[in-house]
Amino acid sequence: MPLPPLPLRRLVLAPAVVLLGFVLLSILPLWLLITLAAMSMVPGRLRLPRVLWMMIFYILWDAAALLAMLGLWLASGFGWRIRSPRFQRAHYALTGAFLHVLFNQARWVLRLRIRTVGDGSSAGFLRDPNPPERPLIVACRHAGPGDSFILVHTLINRAHRETRIVLKDTLQWDPAIDVMLNRLPSRFIAPAPPTGPARNDRLADQVGQLARGLDGDDAFVIFPEGGNFTPDRRLRRIDRLREDGASALADRASAMRNVMAPRTGGLFAALDAAPDADVVFVGHTGLDRMVTVADIWRELPMDKQIVMHGWHVRAEDVPTTDQARRRWLYDWFATIDDWIDENRPLEGGP
Repeated sequence: MPLPPLPLRRLVLAPAVVLLGFVLLSILPLWLLITLAAMSMVPGRLRLPRVLWMMIFYILWDAAALLAMLGLWLASGFGWRIRSPRFQRAHYALTGAFLHVLFNQARWVLRLRIRTVGDGSSAGFLRDPNPPERPLIVACRHAGPGDSFILVHTLINRAHRETRIVLKDTLQWDPAIDVMLNRLPSRFIAPAPPTGPARNDRLADQVGQLARGLDGDDAFVIFPEGGNFTPDRRLRRIDRLREDGASALADRASAMRNVMAPRTGGLFAALDAAPDADVVFVGHTGLDRMVTVADIWRELPMDKQIVMHGWHVRAEDVPTTDQARRRWLYDWFATIDDWIDENRPLEGGP
């Protein structure tokens, strides 16, 4: 379904979510009674009431975020100073606060835990309380629902970084994400669009523009796979490499079972635009079996731990030519692939 135009999203979609939030809030005691009744009548792990509660909470969360952003818009002079440094900081603080609330709720209702690990400075971007000195380009594996939320939550609330992110334009169906990320530095990319050199160059230019001017507390977030991992997408990506005459890269991609062949244009454009930025590669496990809607339903309630591993590469150790960068990028995705094999939760485990 095509994304509605901006006026429709602002004048219809966003107010509808706020109105729905008020309706749900007015009958919240009834929803609580229904949830408690379901919990007493439904055996097992209480999948239905827990999922029902998270759906209600998310709508209320979205509506509250929209009202908070309306307040910032009014305070900025009806949007006049909305992109000033002061209001950009206010939006990052608001994003961090709302993500903190959302993940506290997920921790309680879905028993979701997030653990970060790394070698030496690789964990620093997640846990270091001191002000960072260098900008970061964060290249993350993309697999499972909500991994972009988890990464941004970690970067803002635990690493104290201001994020710039490249993501799919379909996320603008969510009014709170739509409003917030169109006020902060972001680029929305259309999924599965027509391909071709001209279009790829245009997208790379957009990503490069977003990466320009990164400072010491910024983190530029990109998912080089270009979409959530699925077995079919992985095979199609390998076939596309062979069609393009990149047999060696196709062979390397075939050897990686847990990740898709990374696309190079956006990441390389970011590296060119921010040559002084360190790079952090991020892998994660815990969402691997959640590919289809049926998978998500089967896995909920989650009762699981998301493990994130970061590998830190200093700016001076990043190759400067495209050919060397391509080998370097595939080497790192092979490292992520191996780490996933070694750390994947057992079937039936947490």
